[in-house]
Amino acid sequence: LQEPSNKRVRPLARVTSLANLISPVRNGAVRRFGQTIQSFALRSDSKSPSCAQKSCSRSAAPTPPKRRNSVLWSEMLDVNMKESLSTKEIKRQEAIYEMSRGEQDLIEDLKLARKAYHDPMLKLSIMSEEELTHIFGDLDSYIPLHEDLLASLGEATKPDGTVEQIGPILVKWLPRLHAYKGYCSNQLAAKALLDQKKQDRRVQDFLQRCLESPFSRKLDLWSFLDIPRSRLVKYPLLLKEILRHTPKDHPDIQILEEAISIIQGVLSDINLKKGESECQYYIDKLEYLDEKQKDPRIEGSKALLCHGELKNKNGHKLYVFLFQDILVLTRPVTRNERQSYQVYRQPIPVQELLLEDLQDGDVKMGGSFRGAFGNSDKAKNIFRVRFQDPSPGQSHTLQANDIFHKQQWVNCIRTAIAPFQRSAVTTELKELPELSEESEENNPSVPNITAQRRCSAITEMELDESTAECGSVMDSEEGKGVKTHRTLSGHRKTREKQLSSKRKETLV
Repeated sequence: LQEPSNKRVRPLARVTSLANLISPVRNGAVRRFGQTIQSFALRSDSKSPSCAQKSCSRSAAPTPPKRRNSVLWSEMLDVNMKESLSTKEIKRQEAIYEMSRGEQDLIEDLKLARKAYHDPMLKLSIMSEEELTHIFGDLDSYIPLHEDLLASLGEATKPDGTVEQIGPILVKWLPRLHAYKGYCSNQLAAKALLDQKKQDRRVQDFLQRCLESPFSRKLDLWSFLDIPRSRLVKYPLLLKEILRHTPKDHPDIQILEEAISIIQGVLSDINLKKGESECQYYIDKLEYLDEKQKDPRIEGSKALLCHGELKNKNGHKLYVFLFQDILVLTRPVTRNERQSYQVYRQPIPVQELLLEDLQDGDVKMGGSFRGAFGNSDKAKNIFRVRFQDPSPGQSHTLQANDIFHKQQWVNCIRTAIAPFQRSAVTTELKELPELSEESEENNPSVPNITAQRRCSAITEMELDESTAECGSVMDSEEGKGVKTHRTLSGHRKTREKQLSSKRKETLV
């Protein structure tokens, strides 16, 4: 039998629940049962993942990326303009545009740090004005500085979007970056204060809300405060990139080289000032258990060559500072929520410091119950520092986290003690005693004792230059040039063996 053509057929796609299969009837019990099933279906639909995703997408905005959407300079050109420029010129204009775009992004971030962080925290009394000034520095003064460069680049840009010459603008503007000396020098103390204030519940909650907001681009407050320093480091790279794509006959060549020299000098001065500030910051945090530990070379230090956490032979964590003239081992302590460094044992002056580069497994480190059994107690990445004079009896076996950090420490210490070791070797060579009369008499191959004594007093550094002179003197006196030269070379080998044995005692 065929069904009538006028029969209504419900499409299968609309049948989404059991409630839709029940046709409306006059029976009240069946109607109530159908309504109950429909209510269950609606509840389950509201809790389904698809519905949750739809509701969430409506309520919350998509999370912005960490980086801004960047557009290349060549993408803004029309086809005719792109064909008229060479590939080298397009890359040069790309580098210039990248510098201009970076200045614009920096200005936006500096304004954002003031508007979204500094001003609200001051208005809500989350931090005091003094604390905010210490953390943020004088950011407002740097905004006009970069706006001036951006305006100059805009004036030099032609209607077609190209910049003919950028060198004179940079040579005039780059010396103004010396203004960042104070800001970069204060970064270490500012970061320490910010970390301390994060312990406050209100500060932590405010910063977390900002981090979750779209304007932050998933960057925390310190990332915004560190943007000026990271921008300074990029200037030499940007200038070199522009120079690399500039033709040799272009008038910008020499001016760009001068600009690179200027920015390198500015960065060198900023690093020097920052190093002095960092050095003084840690000196102020040192605590002495004994007056004998205080050394004028610590207070007079202007450079901190290396510092970081190491472990001693017992497994205790130490924080070690290598200043320009002295090595200081400390223990990190906290006093009234303030980080300090308690000086451990006697500081070792660099002039009296000896370094031993130990191999893995040469020393067994203690302080670990698990390491008391098996071969797991054989230490890796270790080296030893001690006094040259064994009377104090101080020797420290130190362990780094990995081979990379160990090599950094070893290289840094070697560089620091190298000048003193060279002077010590020269002094020892000058003070070496002359050969005894007995040894000279028992050596029948020596043709002239007086001449040989004169040569034995020559230091190792001068021996190569003076050999010919001593040989000529002996040849004129004895007339045995060949024999004298052999005797002198044999004596020189004996002297080198003596010197090498002495170096093993003083050098690593």
